[in-house]
Amino acid sequence: MASAGRPRRPDKERALSRIIDLSHVVREGMTTYPGLPGPAIADHLSRDASRERYAPGIEFQIGVITLVANTGTYLDAPFHRYPDGADLAGVDLSRVVARDGVLVDATAAGRAITREAFGARPVTDRAVLVRTGWDRHWGTDHYGAPDHPFLTADAVQWLVAQRPSVVGIDSVNIDDMADLTRPAHSALLAAGIPIVEHLCGLDALPPDGFVLHAAPVPVAGMGTFPVRAYAVVG
Repeated sequence: MASAGRPRRPDKERALSRIIDLSHVVREGMTTYPGLPGPAIADHLSRDASRERYAPGIEFQIGVITLVANTGTYLDAPFHRYPDGADLAGVDLSRVVARDGVLVDATAAGRAITREAFGARPVTDRAVLVRTGWDRHWGTDHYGAPDHPFLTADAVQWLVAQRPSVVGIDSVNIDDMADLTRPAHSALLAAGIPIVEHLCGLDALPPDGFVLHAAPVPVAGMGTFPVRAYAVVG
């Protein structure tokens, strides 16, 4: 038996941790946001064609994908809203990688998620993930329906004042799609707080005690791109 106070070995730490995938799978032709085209996935170099280039028994596949930036689970950088904001290449990785997380269960909060849903949770410098349960509609026409949950302006103002590292949600939009002023995007991105939309699987997370990873590809001149968001629990 290990003595009290002895450092835990890395292999034991891994054994006590769980990785929870929080990202939707990107598939050919799928719909993420109403009115935006789905991705087109094809071979740039097929396995059959590659056999003509390499030694017998050796083959490769090189794929090509055409997609709008707002596909699947994605991160919005300030440049998405503001021309002088940080783009994907300028996002501070410390905001979206290895961040202690807080889960806010808003499944009983109704469609408009107000400041009260956050209670007295400590969110400063943490990844704040808002669970609405809307991801259950993913892949159906109802996912993009106008009755989806969203954060109200007062909730966003409180978040900005608290300075979280990043804010995520499992709904089709962090804003009410009918509100063309987009108060959540406007205020959070103005404060330099990235947004992760279209999360899934938040029901598998504890209220805290997890670490979020959601790094985007560092593309210059773009403000949105899919991420492989996941949480390490334990």
